[in-house]
Amino acid sequence: MEERTRAYLRGRFRDHYRRTEPVLPPDADAREWGYIPWTSGPGTTMVRHKSTLDLGDLGEFLARERPRHVYFSAGRYDDPAAGSMSEKGWVGSDLVFDLDADHLPAVELGVDSYGEMLEKCKAALLRLLDFLEDDFGFQDLTVVFSGGRGYHVHVRDPAVQPLESDARREIVDYVRGIGLDLEGVIHEEAVGGTAGRASPARKRTLRTTGGWSARAHRHLMSFVDELVAMDDEDAVERLREFDGIGEGKATAALRAARTNDDQIATGNIDVHPAFYSLSRQLIPEVVAADNAPIDEPVTTDTNRLIRLPGSLHGGSGLCVTRLDRDAIEAFDPLTDAVPDTFRNQEISVEVEEESQVELGGDSFTLPAGTHRVREYAGVFLMARGRAEKGEEA
Repeated sequence: MEERTRAYLRGRFRDHYRRTEPVLPPDADAREWGYIPWTSGPGTTMVRHKSTLDLGDLGEFLARERPRHVYFSAGRYDDPAAGSMSEKGWVGSDLVFDLDADHLPAVELGVDSYGEMLEKCKAALLRLLDFLEDDFGFQDLTVVFSGGRGYHVHVRDPAVQPLESDARREIVDYVRGIGLDLEGVIHEEAVGGTAGRASPARKRTLRTTGGWSARAHRHLMSFVDELVAMDDEDAVERLREFDGIGEGKATAALRAARTNDDQIATGNIDVHPAFYSLSRQLIPEVVAADNAPIDEPVTTDTNRLIRLPGSLHGGSGLCVTRLDRDAIEAFDPLTDAVPDTFRNQEISVEVEEESQVELGGDSFTLPAGTHRVREYAGVFLMARGRAEKGEEA
């Protein structure tokens, strides 16, 4: 990045911070703060181990230093400005989740557009919130668009604050479905016994509400609906795609699905051994469809630094945006996260190679060369390293 470009971005970031008032996280004085300045050179230098006493008034600090990125810690400490983690005196940490579109299995890098990647990331976010709200019952959640490729979720319920990394990893494993198998989600119940029998018979079921068991049941019901809509030959062929299910098991499982749909709807998967075997085979598909592919190191790290809502992302020029729970589905990051500071003028940029831009409700491709574009598009390209600031006439 040329110095002229860097100076322009520094100046416009300052203008943004002069017009906005940052919102501090709870217990801001107990958190470590860090930031990345607009330094020259290929690498980035993190300035960290700061407290609010070091920074002073946050709004004044941001307008004065106009940093490229701003972070605060998930952890709370007795001495957040201490120079080493062992000296800080850890008190507790928020439970933080990071969803990055670049790491999602559903995203096809080099094929999906930026907007398509973010839309798939939002779908993963909604699955994550389903786990956190319904399975765990967390209530104190803060959802944030990262300003770049994804979303953050901060859980601040008091119960999570003292959790060490190992306990946080168990939560990660649960929402990602790691190690999940059918035996882990089925419920067994006695269905009565007969005279002289040592113990009653057992019936294996999937719960129809709550947790991974209900997710498995929904997936199973969807698959059963797909099967019964097929003719027998196609349905058997579909079933034989699973390992260990030959023609005999496939035929038996199909017959059980067609004749016991009412029992299956209530969660009974013991209608036939072949149908139980089919249920076991579906578990990997359930995990693939319903898990939340979060970035594990972020959640397990009690000392993690995370982006400040209301700050600007130095790799895009978009705003790190806090979202109300009921506004998530309608949120369009490529429009709603564009700062007002960058909306009202055009600027000149020198595009180094053909680049696609999706922002502000528009999608267009710029060939290499000098162009006049809306400022938010120019800031985006410059922050991404795909353009330099052009001279204004």
